[in-house]
Amino acid sequence: MFTKLDRYIRSLEPHFKPGGRLARWYPFYEAFDSFLMGSRLTAPTAPHVRDAIDFKRIMIMVIIALIPCVLMALWNTGYQANLALHNLGIAVPPGWRGAILAATTGVDPASLSANLLHGALYFLPIYLVCVVVGSIWETVFNIIRGHEFSEAFLVTSLLLPLTLPATIPLWQVALGVSFGVIFAKEVFGGVGRNFMNPALVSRAFLFFAYPAQMSGDKVWIAVDGVSSATPLAALAAAQDGANPLEALDYRWWDAFLGTIPGSMGEASTLACLLGAALLLSTRIASWRIMFAMLLGAWALTTLFNLLPAAENPLYQVPFHWHVVLGGFALGLVFMATDPVTAPHTEIGKWCYGFFIGAMTIVIRVLNPAFPEGVMLAILLGNICSPLFDYLVIQANIRRRRLRLGTIGADGAIATNGDAVTNGEQSGEGSHGGR
Repeated sequence: MFTKLDRYIRSLEPHFKPGGRLARWYPFYEAFDSFLMGSRLTAPTAPHVRDAIDFKRIMIMVIIALIPCVLMALWNTGYQANLALHNLGIAVPPGWRGAILAATTGVDPASLSANLLHGALYFLPIYLVCVVVGSIWETVFNIIRGHEFSEAFLVTSLLLPLTLPATIPLWQVALGVSFGVIFAKEVFGGVGRNFMNPALVSRAFLFFAYPAQMSGDKVWIAVDGVSSATPLAALAAAQDGANPLEALDYRWWDAFLGTIPGSMGEASTLACLLGAALLLSTRIASWRIMFAMLLGAWALTTLFNLLPAAENPLYQVPFHWHVVLGGFALGLVFMATDPVTAPHTEIGKWCYGFFIGAMTIVIRVLNPAFPEGVMLAILLGNICSPLFDYLVIQANIRRRRLRLGTIGADGAIATNGDAVTNGEQSGEGSHGGR
């Protein structure tokens, strides 16, 4: 069966090649063929590099690593909503979601299936909007440029819903993903040429364009009229001079497991760590960036803990709380390590990760009105990423020139002829001295 299908697909290929009557639609043909049968690209001449990892497999591995975060997003979104409905004494919520829940699992917060279904009723529409709208823009630009479809957008379309509240209107999701795909990716040439993470750019656009639907106390639990602050917001609102951790209604383990209000997929540090284990074991993500980001966050947290600042309770929040709150874990594992927007030099990766971790804590602590600093810190890191690589490369060039004697004592770069002449003069001077 598959052999016949493969032959049929191959028989259609000449129509989509340059000069064929359907050449304009080659991106569709290539995407369909690649999805069903795999890539047909081969290297006809030597050298041949045999490697099990290619771009498609990298993207698929990232999607697999995101599965624990997706499952936790479904469960926690449903759990928070079912728990609120249970406390209010409401049997089922109004609307089409309530009709589905009434006919199936109900709203029992102790039921795994009820929580997963309720969460899916919020997560899946947002995810489908991201996929459909983003795919439309990808199709438009690929047809115009004649580019092939890439699996990279599947990662973007899955990351963005994980960073959003469950109550966000779907039309805003469509606007956000459109802005991210067009202005953070396609205007720079498409896959591999964007210098900022499209999912984070989409979220930043939504945050600043529609702050009422992206922040506050009424957007994190998918029940009308129920308000609940995120732990970071509760810490920022703590009374001056008091221990900010006393303002929390959650234990550290609750934050680590992800049973707290927040964006759908960024609450569980445990789920992110499971994804990190897969990405690190397959060497898809850089451990240097992850470790440096943790190191930068620890350094700034320790500094603020040592500084006396009774008027700002966030100075007292310890490091082990910072890493389990907000989107720190999700950004650490899946966004800061994006190979396109991160540096390519090893030293640059250390600087990049340390910068993001430090800036996250700086934004959280020094700007209580914006307690979630991971998004902005990573975007700032993306902007500075080429600079880190440039400085490292220039330092390497200068060190090699110094070793070869092509830089004078005054810092001027000498030509090869000057270097030889200076060397000969140096040799003559030393002989004369003897």
